Amino acid sequence: MAESEPVPLQVGEKRSCPENEEDKPSKKPRVESDHKNGGPSHDEVEEEEVEGGASEGEEDGETFADMMKHGLTEVDVGILKYVSDHEGFSGILKERYSDFVVHEINKQGKVVHLDDLSIPAEAEEVPEAEQQPKESDVLTEDQKKQLGELQLFKNKEGNVSIEVMDDTKEKRTLVHKAIKTQFAGLETKTEEKEGRKFIVAYHAAGKKALAEVKSTAAPRKHFWPKNRGSFCHFVLYKENKDTMDAINVLSKFLRLRPNMFSYMGTKDKRAITVQEIAVLKITAERLSHLNKCLMNLKLGNFCYKNHPLKLGELQGNHFTVVIRNISGTDEQVHRAMTSLKQTGFINYFGMQRFGTTAVSTQQVGRAILKNDWNQVVDLILKPRPGAEKEFLVRCREEWAKTQDPEAALKKLPNKRCVEGQLLRGLSMYGKTNIVTAFGLIPRNNRLMYVHSYQSLVWNTMVSRRIEAFGLKPVEGDLVLKGTTAHVLSAEEAESRSIHDIVMPLPGFDVIYPTHHVGEGYRDMLSADGLDIDKMRHKVKDYSLAGAYRRVVIRPSDVSWEVTQYDDPRISLVHTDFEKLENKPGPVFNKEGKHRALRMEFSLPPSTYATMAIREVLKLDTSIKKQTQLNTTWFN
Repeated sequence: MAESEPVPLQVGEKRSCPENEEDKPSKKPRVESDHKNGGPSHDEVEEEEVEGGASEGEEDGETFADMMKHGLTEVDVGILKYVSDHEGFSGILKERYSDFVVHEINKQGKVVHLDDLSIPAEAEEVPEAEQQPKESDVLTEDQKKQLGELQLFKNKEGNVSIEVMDDTKEKRTLVHKAIKTQFAGLETKTEEKEGRKFIVAYHAAGKKALAEVKSTAAPRKHFWPKNRGSFCHFVLYKENKDTMDAINVLSKFLRLRPNMFSYMGTKDKRAITVQEIAVLKITAERLSHLNKCLMNLKLGNFCYKNHPLKLGELQGNHFTVVIRNISGTDEQVHRAMTSLKQTGFINYFGMQRFGTTAVSTQQVGRAILKNDWNQVVDLILKPRPGAEKEFLVRCREEWAKTQDPEAALKKLPNKRCVEGQLLRGLSMYGKTNIVTAFGLIPRNNRLMYVHSYQSLVWNTMVSRRIEAFGLKPVEGDLVLKGTTAHVLSAEEAESRSIHDIVMPLPGFDVIYPTHHVGEGYRDMLSADGLDIDKMRHKVKDYSLAGAYRRVVIRPSDVSWEVTQYDDPRISLVHTDFEKLENKPGPVFNKEGKHRALRMEFSLPPSTYATMAIREVLKLDTSIKKQTQLNTTWFN
């Protein structure tokens, strides 16, 4: 996806409904995937927190600035050059998550918006409804009140028992159906107590309830009209939550496996994002009921189609970004934004690609490619400098002291983090079978390590290319003809633009520029103990085919304005949700003491919006540098 994550500034997330939630920063890194000729084509994949990502929670007294002391800067990952010569200026990225709004651009080229919460009208074929009396007559007002409180998390681990007075199977079925239809997220079962029948409603997302649910349980069969498409497509609006977190929430409430949902790309956590989702054989009515109890999520624009969505099908993403407390004059802003519109920016892989802790993802990726599995384990599990959550520190200390995976695993409250999954694998398969143990980590997370190393090489080589030749195409550069790379002659280079030039991510199925920068690939890999001619790995998953990526990207639909404001807590963007609620848009005070740059632009998939913002500000976008800047400003 067009990647979209400028830099989180503080940590913490308040869970509440969108209409009353305060923006709170978070620290989850995001990564975009490779595309074309090799790498997986997950557009804008938000990489799960690979290092130190056990779970979200308190920071045990450590400040976010402390955590970032040992983090990476742009120089560490090869991000060195700019394409423009305008003077940069300072500003704060993502002071609030609502300062970053992403709208997906679907495969028809339409910007996706949430603007309709209604249920679509259907053709006549609804025998279920005709067979049964009105569900609203089945439950008393008192029962509805109790069920409503249970639904809205007021007693998540409790239950509500409803006695069936005139006990018949038909009456029980009607009560079961009424509860599930009117109170999304609740499940029901029939219990007999002292010869009397009760229907017990409980929360599907409760820990006790979920513990009883087996993921392999067969899905219930529901009537589905033949004239209705098998997939319900809808627009998902989310605040401060990544796509997979949102899918997992929907799965729990609807009692589905997450793979029943499909989408075209994952979106950032620390943002407001709008995208299309499809789910197999779940009605728009059931989905719509979730709007009563979901936090930070809203569903709408329902329709039925006969196909799911596929990763990478989107055309890109449209961004609305607010940069607060800018120092630049109106003239500086105009020059910077005009350059972005006319020339663009270097298409670097952004900082989200490389993790946020002292042990970066590319280090692990390099060890995987070298087949040095003991180092892979060491890098992921060893103690590291910088503040971390206390349970992770204890886990690492235990591993360093005992090398006992079971003992270290006991120190983790959440076993689903990368550290926990690796330790579980080592416990199951032993320390002599690390490859199999490492395989317990989800495939996307494992591939993220090797793709991160590829990205480091690409960034470094592109910086050398710009340093050597600037923005002028030269003999030996590469361009794409279809999906095949072609080496430019001196004559061909004269008629080409920098926007045509691509550079390869290293792999066994790509060619390299024939000028001296191309030879730099071989030198860099050789210095890391790798052979560029042997990129096939003993483990097939880690065999890198390579990919081609454009060196400079020019955004489309670029616009901007400088506004002034007094209260840093107010949102400066009018969101789809606020429009649906008929809430007024932001009002700007022309005499406000702070200035903000609000910019809009569209990017193709697999492109980092952070790098476009970097080109405008001429600032290091790493969390480490931004935290230093923002701490100074807040103080």
